Amino acid sequence: MSNLEVEPDELIADAQPAASIQVLEPREVPLGGPRAMTVRRTLPQRARSLIGAWCFVDHYGPDDVAETGGMVVPPHPHTGLQTVSWLFEGEVEHRDSTGAHAMVRPGEVNLMTAGRGIQHSEVSTAATTRLHGAQLWVALPDRDRHTAPLFEHAEPEPFTIGDATLRVFVGQLAGSAANVTTFSPLVAVQLDLPAGASVDLPVDPSFEHGLLVDAGTALFDDHAIATAHLGYRGPGASTLRVTAADGPLRALLLGGAPLGEPIVMWWNFIGRDHDEIVAYREQWQAEVIDDSKPAGRFGEVSGWNGRALPAPALPTVRLKPRDQR
Repeated sequence: MSNLEVEPDELIADAQPAASIQVLEPREVPLGGPRAMTVRRTLPQRARSLIGAWCFVDHYGPDDVAETGGMVVPPHPHTGLQTVSWLFEGEVEHRDSTGAHAMVRPGEVNLMTAGRGIQHSEVSTAATTRLHGAQLWVALPDRDRHTAPLFEHAEPEPFTIGDATLRVFVGQLAGSAANVTTFSPLVAVQLDLPAGASVDLPVDPSFEHGLLVDAGTALFDDHAIATAHLGYRGPGASTLRVTAADGPLRALLLGGAPLGEPIVMWWNFIGRDHDEIVAYREQWQAEVIDDSKPAGRFGEVSGWNGRALPAPALPTVRLKPRDQR
C-alpha cells in the first residue's frame, strides 16, 4: 500500500504512556492515489517509531465498498522494507514487478520483500462488498536491505491456547511458525477471544510487543486498549496476558527484537540517510515519467492498465533518521 501522506513528526500526536504499557492513538490518513481510502495509523508516531522492526501499522474498515470505492492503489515503489497484508473481510488483488499475481483473503497473508527495489499495485476485487484489514511494514536490517525482491503467500493454520484462537502469520509463537521469510526476529499473530476470556501468551522476553485492537476492548497486562488503538510493551516479559474486556475481542499481536539501527522513512522508501532517499525518488520519477526507458531499479508491473503513482515533492529540510523508540 502506498503511504501517500507525508507529515512532519512534530504534527503527529503524542502517545500516552501508562505504566509499563504505552497506548498509541490512531489518526486518520487518506492514501491510495486519486481515489484515496482512509486508514487509521498507529505507527509511526513521534513517541514511537518502531516495535521491533515493525515500522508502519495501518488499520482500515470495515468499509462499505459501494460507498468508499474500496482499495485502488496504482503501481508504486518500495525500498528497504517488507509489506505484510492481512485481511478480516474482503479480497485484494496484488501484482508486483517480480511477476507475482495473487489474491489475499481473510486468514491468508501476502508478504512482499522490496529489498533493493520493487513496485506493486493493490486493488479490492469486484466481489468485495466490505473491506477490512491491516497493512504493516517491516524495516529490513542494513545487511539485508539490498536483497533481491521477493513475494510470498501463506495460509496459517489456526490453533488454540485455552479459549484463544491464534493464527501466526509472521515468525513463530507457541510452537506455531509462519511459512514466510523474515530477516530479523519477528512475530505477528491474529488473536481471537470470546467475551470475558483471558489468555497468557508465551513470548520471547527479548522482544518488544504491540497489541493492535481490531474489535472489542482488550486488557493488555491489565491496561485497557480501545478499538483501533495500539498498546506497546517493552522487552522483558516472558508472558503477556490479554483479556476480552467488554465483548468478543479480535486483535493483532506484533513483536520483535529491537532493530537497533537508524532508518530514514519517507513516502514508500526506507533508507539510511537523506541523500539515499533523494536518489530513490529520482530513480522512481525517471521510470514513471519516461515510459520509453527500460525497466530500472523498480521493474515493471504487468497487467496494470494505467499510470503509476508519481512521488510527492520532498520536504524543504533534510530528512533525519527516526528515533529508535
